[in-house]
Amino acid sequence: MNNNVKSGAAYIRVSTHMQDELSPDAQKRLLLEYAQANGIYVPKEYIFIEKGISGKKADKRPEFMRMISSAKLKPVPFHVILVWKFSRFARNQEESIVYKSLLRKQCGIDVISVSEPIIEGPFGSLIERIIEWMDEYYSIRLSGEVIRGMTEKALKGGYQTRPPLGYRIACPKDPPVIVPEEARIVRLIFDKFVNGHMSAFDIARYLNSLGLRTNRGNPFEKRAVLYILQNPVYIGKIRWNRSEGATNRIKDEEEWIIRDGVHTPIIPAELFESAGRRLNADQNVLHSRPASTRKHWLSGIIKCSSCGRTLTASQRADKTNSKIYWNFQCCGYQKGKCSISHQISEKKLVPVLAASLEEAVKEDSINYRFPPKCSNKQDRTIIEQQLYKLKRKETRIKEAYLSGTDTLEEYKNYKETLQGEKKALEESLKICLETAEPSEAADNSVLPDIPSVYYIITGGDFTIQQKNEAMKSIVKYIIYSKDTSELQIYYYLRGPS
Repeated sequence: MNNNVKSGAAYIRVSTHMQDELSPDAQKRLLLEYAQANGIYVPKEYIFIEKGISGKKADKRPEFMRMISSAKLKPVPFHVILVWKFSRFARNQEESIVYKSLLRKQCGIDVISVSEPIIEGPFGSLIERIIEWMDEYYSIRLSGEVIRGMTEKALKGGYQTRPPLGYRIACPKDPPVIVPEEARIVRLIFDKFVNGHMSAFDIARYLNSLGLRTNRGNPFEKRAVLYILQNPVYIGKIRWNRSEGATNRIKDEEEWIIRDGVHTPIIPAELFESAGRRLNADQNVLHSRPASTRKHWLSGIIKCSSCGRTLTASQRADKTNSKIYWNFQCCGYQKGKCSISHQISEKKLVPVLAASLEEAVKEDSINYRFPPKCSNKQDRTIIEQQLYKLKRKETRIKEAYLSGTDTLEEYKNYKETLQGEKKALEESLKICLETAEPSEAADNSVLPDIPSVYYIITGGDFTIQQKNEAMKSIVKYIIYSKDTSELQIYYYLRGPS
């Protein structure tokens, strides 16, 4: 090959919605013609093609990420990347700037649009930024129009998403039809949950033990089982606008669109409603870790009064009599994230807790107060704004790592810190979203359950799982204060029946 010929790569992308785009073959032909006319050699292995993929997120484009990885190799495998338009490289201006900066500054690789020639110098850079901004603006407008169209279709009972387990699309634009072998799995899940009183976690484990898989071929998880139990498609309805596409955040139910469909139901409406009633009754433990995986029956319930993290259980040996006992310590303190030790042994913790429950049974009353909640929408807005800022921070630290400013270790440390902040904010937001009002009989409604819970936790014939589930049926969490040696028990709010 002539020494004056540059080595290049070609990146070709056609997004999910064919606007005014050229086909992959047409883009490839134009790029190779430009390469030949400008002394650029593009080997076949460096032609990266993606079909039906949006340009909003780089990590969702496997060929793009493969191209970036190839560009980082030493020696540099190519000196330019050719695209039909800058919008093919990215429709997100922030990511476009980050990856172009990485390629140009660290790898010495330029990105050239064959249909949008840019002059050299500051003015050329400005024009390129304007083009990127216009591409992103167009993408945002297009996204809004697509969502409006899909919403209108959903309001009319139209189908527009991949059908869940139990259904498939036989012909385009036709309603989904039942897949018999998958429908049997769906019926089994509802039967085990409603009639067998199994938890979602145990159902997932049971299905995996039978070698059953989801419609994507993956093992079942608790969240997959819960998704099936909550999906009205199985009683002949369609659901749209349940979650945000970018974050997967579940929206408020009033924003959902649920309409009657024309497909055949798999589950009777009565069975679906029974599952819904149990899910609502078990909402307090719906997203908690299954009791069957706990080390101790108090695992996941005791919280640190300083940082709010969970006190984890571990076994220790008693030096005086060589017996094994359980010890609790703040998981944040163990990781250096909490400055105050909250160590307490089972021998001290359990008697105090049992005495508290016993007192409630004898006195037939509970001294209680309601925890503070957000008083208005402004508090919720502030928290959501903080979460959005954290999301932007996550993007920036990722960019810093990709550009080589931060090391992998620094990136991991920053990310761990942000995740801690995010978890705390999400907990605050969860409190804000709680709408339960105090009930005059709330203090008495929980009392009938306490004697049976007390009997279970003090009895010797019950398993760790049974004790843990019994405690979680009446107690949300217990805060242990090391300074005062007090336990603050937070019961679930229950109105009169």
